[in-house]
Amino acid sequence: MIIGAGHAALITGAGSGIGRALALALAEKGASVSIVDFDSGNGLETLNLVKEVHSRLGISGTAAIFVQCDVTKPEELSLAFAKHHSAFGRLDVCINSAGIGGNSDFINDDKGTWRRVIDVNFVAIVECTRQAVKAMRARGQPGVIINLASAAGLYPAPLMPIYSGSKGGVVLFTRSLSRLRREKIRVNALCPEFIETPMAKSLDRKIIDITGGYLSMDKLIHGAFQLIEDDSKGGVCLWITNRRGPEYWPSEEEENKFLVHGRRKRIPQESKGLPSPNLPTSFDQLMVHKLSSNFRVATKIVTVPLRLPVREGHVLIKNYYAGVNASDVNYSSGRYFANEKEALSRLPFVAGFESVGVVAGIGPGVALDEIALGSAVATFSYGGFTEYSQVPAKSVIPVPSPTPEVVAILVSGLTASLGLQEAGKMRSGETVLVTAAAGGTGQFAVQLAKLAGNKVIGTCGGSDKAALLSSLGVDRVIDYKAEDIKTVLKKEYPRGVDLVYESVGGTMFDTCLNALATFGRLIVIGMISQYQGEGGWQPRNYPGLCEKLLWKSQTIVGFYLMHHNKLWKEHVAKLHSLHSRGKLKIAVDPTPFTGLSSACDAVEYLHSGKSVGKVIIRISMDAPALQISRL
Repeated sequence: MIIGAGHAALITGAGSGIGRALALALAEKGASVSIVDFDSGNGLETLNLVKEVHSRLGISGTAAIFVQCDVTKPEELSLAFAKHHSAFGRLDVCINSAGIGGNSDFINDDKGTWRRVIDVNFVAIVECTRQAVKAMRARGQPGVIINLASAAGLYPAPLMPIYSGSKGGVVLFTRSLSRLRREKIRVNALCPEFIETPMAKSLDRKIIDITGGYLSMDKLIHGAFQLIEDDSKGGVCLWITNRRGPEYWPSEEEENKFLVHGRRKRIPQESKGLPSPNLPTSFDQLMVHKLSSNFRVATKIVTVPLRLPVREGHVLIKNYYAGVNASDVNYSSGRYFANEKEALSRLPFVAGFESVGVVAGIGPGVALDEIALGSAVATFSYGGFTEYSQVPAKSVIPVPSPTPEVVAILVSGLTASLGLQEAGKMRSGETVLVTAAAGGTGQFAVQLAKLAGNKVIGTCGGSDKAALLSSLGVDRVIDYKAEDIKTVLKKEYPRGVDLVYESVGGTMFDTCLNALATFGRLIVIGMISQYQGEGGWQPRNYPGLCEKLLWKSQTIVGFYLMHHNKLWKEHVAKLHSLHSRGKLKIAVDPTPFTGLSSACDAVEYLHSGKSVGKVIIRISMDAPALQISRL
């Protein structure tokens, strides 16, 4: 709904603060406004301000009224809505903004004054919403209701438990009204963090500063209009902070934890085991035939028959894109098997880890609704460098589309998301150092650290990579080709860094370890500089390591993605949600690698240090060519 002249809004608590700001913002759009407030002095002052706006816009006649009202009294609220209807004859927007703070010591509140907080902040909003829905139904026209909640309704507020409880009630009450969208009535909740109002000023300033300072009224107004104008939003909660900007709560991945879906429908019998038409009789795979960290020596392309029908419980996937990882050379050298003897016994095996494509065949017994012929899926298991693959249906991850960005989310994105969360125990307000930050996984790590409210340092080699990191919001980019990393860290971060996301190894690991603060944590997700040395992967010695960790209570923790497979789908959904909402950018290296025959070139290119972002191989000619845009 685009608000303009001819629309009418009713706002409770419009005498001051947030309510007044929203009344003026709606007036600026040309809307008529009913100002509802308990305090007649403040209410009349807002009325005069609104009239001044209308006069400036050339709006004449009765375009604003004031109604004195105690929102906790249903009869007074009913009269307020009646006066609004009498003045304007329509209700397009209702904003329930009236609210008060509460005493934290409710336990000793024998007079029960805490009930007033519940009555104003929650019960009154229920009644206002009820009255607004009845008014909108009477006209049979679209309408928007915004209930002012608070960030304190999303997470606990120990100093204001009753206030927090009342706002939490508003959030869940509002989200439970999504069904009203069927009638073109949208009820949404707005949950800002601290705005500089009299109630917020009464709080300890330290609490305000921890959350990033006061939120500007402009950001709140922008969020309100976002809810008003987006016709697809109904029963949603918009959380607004300085730390993270505006975002809908809960996220898709969080919502999936509690949503109860209907019984899963089985795929019709006639589709089971049937492949899509025009399948080839054979296809190519890139096979490891010799153990070596030299990927070109270790691999060769082999043509194998396409075996049909599809096995029970499996799906046949036609792969469009595959991702290249530094650890491809570890796999080709057999390091991911228990020992060399087992690795030799597995030869030959398919190279690669991750791919996206479309379902080309479905085996009997597959009962997942998300999987259908032609649907987009991702696979994340050993053997990604192949034109076709049969994989267990339970291992398939449904995705919106088979794109290079989805490939980047798999190994690279998951390693960053799970590594920072599970191994690094990342918190807010820390200093986080990411090495090889412009690479496939580094780009995710720096952004996730920023989204968590941290100061981020990123290392890279080259101006193009430095430019990418700047565009991703990295606070301090260290281009080791232009300046010395060790010198910068020692000079600019003398107390050390709290968390390190390390993937380079060698001397870079030494530098990061020495830059670690007391209680600091260092996550080892790889050591690319050591993967292709003479004679293979050579272990390094770290004399005095135990003493150093003990002296500063530091932690070094390894992270291996395959140990966290139970969390993959959850974090893929999280990363895709962030990307689709514009919170997460994904850089794909623009260098084209087409067909399995280009895989060796792609792996060598990655290890050359020239890549910027995720390196992708376009496996199928049916897949669209890479369309790379500047971030």
